[in-house]
Amino acid sequence: MPHTQQVVAVRDTHLFVDDTGEEGLPIILCLHSLFLDSRMFDGLIDAVRGEFRVVRPEFRGQGRSDLHDVDVITMDDHAEDILALIEVMGLKDINMLVQSMGGDVGVRVAARRPELFRKIVMAGSSARGETHKEYVTWTDRASVHGFVGDILEETLGVMFGETIRNDPERTDIVALWTDRINALPRSLRPAMLGVMTREGALDLLPSITCPVLIFSGVEDHARPPEWGKEVADALPDSELVVLEGVGHSPTLEVPNIVYPKIIDFFRS
Repeated sequence: MPHTQQVVAVRDTHLFVDDTGEEGLPIILCLHSLFLDSRMFDGLIDAVRGEFRVVRPEFRGQGRSDLHDVDVITMDDHAEDILALIEVMGLKDINMLVQSMGGDVGVRVAARRPELFRKIVMAGSSARGETHKEYVTWTDRASVHGFVGDILEETLGVMFGETIRNDPERTDIVALWTDRINALPRSLRPAMLGVMTREGALDLLPSITCPVLIFSGVEDHARPPEWGKEVADALPDSELVVLEGVGHSPTLEVPNIVYPKIIDFFRS
């Protein structure tokens, strides 16, 4: 089966899915961050080519998936979508890589169907409800003005740590995602509000029985390392790796550090 980009009907929506498509290879299911999309995992594809099949959906209301004219798209909405997608695509024995809101969705999916998952990696993520009340105002401003000016800078400040934003050798990755975030539509509001008003899922973590590897950046102000620690403490089988000089997006900020660890974890 060749590498495909397809739109898959699930429940009452259509999800864009990038699938490397190899038959017979173990699967890595990637769930992306808010403001980013499936392309945030581009660096994984070449690193695991011929060894893993990589399936990268984009959430409803985001990326190239269907938009929805609703007030809010909840983490439970996304979780039901992903469970339906897993069933439609016949995915089993899944390794799952999640970042930021991908983790909010991923823990709900894995807690409901733990038998589907072999191993999970969480990066820049947590299972706590949102506590930054100012994020709702940020959502409202972005839905009116778009991702420009101060709103764009605020978004970049959340998504990337100070170290990478001030590193002249990594301006290319920051510039790439600055352009992509700048292009986000104001219609992102329902998806954004779902993250900013999400309920906690810490009570679900004991149901996740597979091994979980957690990366948390010291410069992650949206989901600081203590949030990663409470996830690790609540899981039956987990390891927490705290990264100095890293913010909210470890797979983009330090792929040379995290991807080898992730691949070794999924291989073992």
